[in-house]
Amino acid sequence: MGQMIDARTGTLSADDVERYWDQGFLFPVRAMEPDAAATARAELEALERDWLTADLPHPLNAYKRVNAHVTIPLVARLARMPRVLDAVESLLGPDFLIYAAELFIKEPRSPHVVTMHQDLTYWGLGAIDGMVTAWLALSPATPASGCMDFVRGSHKNPILPHEDTFAENNLLSRGQEVKVEVAEEDRTAIVLAPGEFSLHHGLTIHGSGPNVSDDRRIGVVVRYLRPEIAQEHGDRDYAMTARGVDRFGNFVHVPAPEAPLSPASLALYDEIREARSAILMRDAKGRSQVYG
Repeated sequence: MGQMIDARTGTLSADDVERYWDQGFLFPVRAMEPDAAATARAELEALERDWLTADLPHPLNAYKRVNAHVTIPLVARLARMPRVLDAVESLLGPDFLIYAAELFIKEPRSPHVVTMHQDLTYWGLGAIDGMVTAWLALSPATPASGCMDFVRGSHKNPILPHEDTFAENNLLSRGQEVKVEVAEEDRTAIVLAPGEFSLHHGLTIHGSGPNVSDDRRIGVVVRYLRPEIAQEHGDRDYAMTARGVDRFGNFVHVPAPEAPLSPASLALYDEIREARSAILMRDAKGRSQVYG
């Protein structure tokens, strides 16, 4: 396992940084105490109850699953927690943006899985080092609940061939799966307690199994990137300020939402979703449950 973050400074140690770049991931890192994680979970579940039957342009799950930081203030706050940003700064430097944030939720006794894949496969950003994903647990992430498995050192590969499955039980946008055999002994189970997070490289092969436990598995997934990175397959792309300065202007900057699912944030969400769908679903031969 990776070492716990230094709660006094919020920065990763030199050994942690070296371990991340060698293995392609690091865990567990503490973002907040368990009681704060329980409070965040309660806020999320209250939002789910209050908005489940609301008259929204898309189902509530669409706003949770795609760019949740644009419409849900809780997700934007969690994405910009100081300890998380301090850890990301240790890897990316002082200037970085929030590219996307998503809620990956597996209900109790759920068959949903995430097949083994590399994040950067369809994003149109290239095989870059300048993106780091934080996976924050709001409930226990264990092998029983369907925690992630990472393949150590796999980030040293280029973007590998993937196959789209569009399987109903797959949480990914295209049900994508890397076309290489991943032996069980090569997988590291990323066990996280509520309030802890992992960090992984955009090329690290990873996936997760079903939730066979009696509790929800709730993860907040945030993608951070350096501002000098640019979209290669779209006319424009979007990001939210995380820390430092953007001197490049490669992304349209979006504000954090002031209220849940406000009309302004819903309109912005649709604008981003349309642009991202054209990028992420290019050449797809099936229909995405995530992007339509």
